Amino acid sequence: MKNKRTREFLAHILFVILFLTGWEWLARAGAINVGFIGQPSRIASYFAEGFVLGGKLWVDLGFTLLAAAVAFVAGSLLAFAFGLLFTFLPSLEKAFNPYLTLLNAMPRIALAPLFLLWFGLGIGSKIALGFSLVFFIVLSATVAGMRGVDSDHLVLSRAIGASPTQMFFKVTLPSAIPVIFSGLRLALIFSLLGVVGAELIAAERGLGQTLAYLQSTFNTNGVMAILFLLAVIGLALTAGMNWLERHLLAWK
Repeated sequence: MKNKRTREFLAHILFVILFLTGWEWLARAGAINVGFIGQPSRIASYFAEGFVLGGKLWVDLGFTLLAAAVAFVAGSLLAFAFGLLFTFLPSLEKAFNPYLTLLNAMPRIALAPLFLLWFGLGIGSKIALGFSLVFFIVLSATVAGMRGVDSDHLVLSRAIGASPTQMFFKVTLPSAIPVIFSGLRLALIFSLLGVVGAELIAAERGLGQTLAYLQSTFNTNGVMAILFLLAVIGLALTAGMNWLERHLLAWK
């Protein structure tokens, strides 16, 4: 199994090298317009300048990741708390459901100007937008996971005399973890997307703000560099969540 994963990893690396080499060759040969899609060597130069020479990208990356992390943690914790309440108090969910559905139906990018007005150009408005995405994703996953527990397991637990607390920690929560983690994995990516989206509109610092500036100055290589960076971050976050889920669910 380990050898298979190694071969798959090396195959991906080889594909990326061949893809970038072909892209660079076509760009140098004039077969493609570098003004539209950039050139790998110039994208690499932008990374070198941003991370090694100037260091500006480290600052922007730090602001974006910090806002995304705070939005993800705060949104997930509150959503999990509400999910538990809705699971044990269905009448409460019935009362809140129309309002939560109404709020969730609002396009978040349209709310970004309001968040900017309420929280300013700093990190607060970015956290607010990311939070608004994370909360509803994790809430839906938590409720679905808690209510998707096999009823036979619950009946059997009651039959052997398990207390409500034991049933929750030994049966309900372990059974719901896979569904909850699916929501957390999606929410983690959307927290990053929400923060970057808010930064694109207006921000003091961050990758989104840098991306907006590069777009306005028609710096295609810089735009492609930031997009590649965001894609790699998203891939790393997903891989990290997958690793964590595998270790937490090693008992299954």
